[in-house]
Amino acid sequence: MSEIDPPVVRPRRLRTTPAMRDLVAETTLRPSQLVLPLFVREGIAEPQPIASMPGLFQHTRDTLRKAVTEAAEAGVRGVMLYGIPETKDATGSGGIDREGILNVAIRDVVAEVGDAVVVMSDLCLDEFTDHGHCGVLTSDGRVDNDATLAAYAEMAVVQAEAGVDLVGPSGMMDGQVAVIRAALDASGHTDTGILAYGAKYASAFFGPFREAVDSSLEGDRRTYQQDPRNGTEGVRETLLDVEQGADIVMVKPALAYLDVLRQVRDAPELRGVPVAAYNVSGEYAMVEAAAANGWIDREPAILETLTAIRRAGADVILTYWAAEAARLVR
Repeated sequence: MSEIDPPVVRPRRLRTTPAMRDLVAETTLRPSQLVLPLFVREGIAEPQPIASMPGLFQHTRDTLRKAVTEAAEAGVRGVMLYGIPETKDATGSGGIDREGILNVAIRDVVAEVGDAVVVMSDLCLDEFTDHGHCGVLTSDGRVDNDATLAAYAEMAVVQAEAGVDLVGPSGMMDGQVAVIRAALDASGHTDTGILAYGAKYASAFFGPFREAVDSSLEGDRRTYQQDPRNGTEGVRETLLDVEQGADIVMVKPALAYLDVLRQVRDAPELRGVPVAAYNVSGEYAMVEAAAANGWIDREPAILETLTAIRRAGADVILTYWAAEAARLVR
């Protein structure tokens, strides 16, 4: 073997032991950065398994309270609630009903965990409409942006009255954040925050979620959710949400849009604004399916996935693994 000059710079020196790797780690993943999405279904006596999301359930009110308590004990500091009603209609009136399942669940969770967990709620009509769209439809079947805004305003006030900390408008209607902020302020709920879905794409990775909420969707959502081919559009809409009063902004999905997440995080106008990312149902299902087949090592894959989202710029991650990941990193 010919003689070689040994390298002077040896980056491997900083990888020699677990302690050394921890010392110089650039990205941290903490339980307090995680938010657990949860589904609560009206009219069931036992939790219902979600087939396409192994390990997850549509909860009863009682098991929802238990799940939130367990998440809090694991160190998770946020939950996002979705309600599944027994009956749906064309206008999604169940989402505005003060005794509807989502608003009742908000009160349950707030009473259960108080200030220990930030309680967030989905502010959208799709779970409550018989056509599955995120808004009110016109006579020819299009989503009526401005009529939907009026429903969102009312829905926001009802959720705030139930005690939610952050409303999460996810319907991607133009002007939704401004209308919701005005409605909250006019009703005296100035402390209720808005987690805005600034960049939400018409994604194939939402499939399992539609099973989770028993979606009645007819057609698709491409006329209001963003085109997956567009990155700067996501940044533009996120900036609009901040101008309209958003407190936190979010990119959804996370993994297929890490480039958008990084653009949002790096935008000078968004310095100081917390950025969230949603590790969505299809991303969860892919890892779970591969692990179940023995193709990947499940727990390291979960942590690597969430670390990638943090490394791309997310301050907060919504993930169905939140409670488990919190225990793993602790």
